[in-house]
Amino acid sequence: MRWMMRVVAPILLALTLALTLALSGAAVGMAETRVPVSQGEISLSFAPLVKHAAPAVVNIYASRVVEARTSPFADDPFFREFFRDFGQTRPQVQNSLGSGVILSADGIVVSNHHVVEQADDIRVVLNDRREYRARILLADAEADLAILKLEDADEMPHLALRDSDGVEVGELVLAIGNPFGVGQTVTSGIVSGLARSGTATGNARGYFIQTDAPINPGNSGGALIDVNGDLIGVNTSILSKSGGSNGIGFAIPASLVQQFVRQARAGATVFRRPWAGLNGQPVDAGLAEGLGLDRPGGIVISDLHPASPFRQAGVLPGDVVLAVGGQPVNTPAEMIYRMGVAGEGAELPLRIFRAGEVLNLTVRLTAPAEDPPRDARVSGRDTPIPELALVRINPAVLAEFGLPLTAEGAVVTDPGPFGARAGLRRGDVITAVNGVAVQGSADAISALGESRNRLTLDIQRGLERLSLRFRL
Repeated sequence: MRWMMRVVAPILLALTLALTLALSGAAVGMAETRVPVSQGEISLSFAPLVKHAAPAVVNIYASRVVEARTSPFADDPFFREFFRDFGQTRPQVQNSLGSGVILSADGIVVSNHHVVEQADDIRVVLNDRREYRARILLADAEADLAILKLEDADEMPHLALRDSDGVEVGELVLAIGNPFGVGQTVTSGIVSGLARSGTATGNARGYFIQTDAPINPGNSGGALIDVNGDLIGVNTSILSKSGGSNGIGFAIPASLVQQFVRQARAGATVFRRPWAGLNGQPVDAGLAEGLGLDRPGGIVISDLHPASPFRQAGVLPGDVVLAVGGQPVNTPAEMIYRMGVAGEGAELPLRIFRAGEVLNLTVRLTAPAEDPPRDARVSGRDTPIPELALVRINPAVLAEFGLPLTAEGAVVTDPGPFGARAGLRRGDVITAVNGVAVQGSADAISALGESRNRLTLDIQRGLERLSLRFRL
């Protein structure tokens, strides 16, 4: 019996090993290429994820024609400053290079505003070298986003947008773009911060996702994707002293991109933001102690316009806004971001701290009102400053020109050739003419027409107050 076991046991072991190897080979043969769904799979390779996402990331070539002045002193570092306006003007073509992401099968593309700003011709090149012309549907310098439409495009590869509120610090991400024009490049990293505001460079202002995935010039407008291949942000800028990536990059959250796409599909050419109509500041440790909060956080409201939707919701000066739409806010940029994502007409819950109590209110987001009417007027040729275009101040004008909530007077929409030479600029607020306060465009035009020997204009320009005096 023992003799039989010595003979049979090795045979059974050999059969077991053979069967195991056969099953392993079958499993390898049946393996499928798919997006990784676990940390273990990701640690093996990013290749399936890149294969899924890369076709939807495109290169964008934008060009515009500008009038450049040629001067014989252009190469002289001393004399070119004195002869800057000397010489003839000639048209020159300026080119810019960036990246973009296809968001739909019919060719909707998102990129950065600074990539396509004032472009006369936009060409979009896919990863498979197909090339399309594109036109701008909607662009916004403040958010640094632009929505493009590819011409004659159909069945385009595209990425899905993920709700950015679900993104967490520490998530693995890939940044895909065309840095330095070398061709499509993929870099990996993690989400290293959320709710970054006031830290990015370039045109963008507001709320960002921070990542340490290397982002370099040319990556602007490219994709920041998660481990499922969904778009969580659009790469927009880096924080760098040298111009190269130092591991601090910023991406515009996909939730805001989604609102841009909705408005572009609805036919909007300018991004419409709900109007807050208030001023506020972050609550630091000193303010928190004075207000009776147990920790710093939120935005203390210092002023509200009479037509502000927050005032109509019951918010008062001195209140601390702790959360908007169920999400905590700690800077005005975060609150504006939450409002922009929700869009006009949305109703958002507010959590307010007032006199030691937490209150729950609801605000209905609206566009800034055109009330009273703008009453646009242009000064006549018989006035001291002809062709000066003015409007009366209302909430819409305040929002359009970024004016203080307390601004009063007439706003310059076009200084005209004479006004520009006199020192007036678009957005200036004329508060008084010859020492007499003006309440709107009609008052200002009338006072200009009555000026005879002298003219004095009191101007508010941002936070500055100026006085322009003329002898007629």
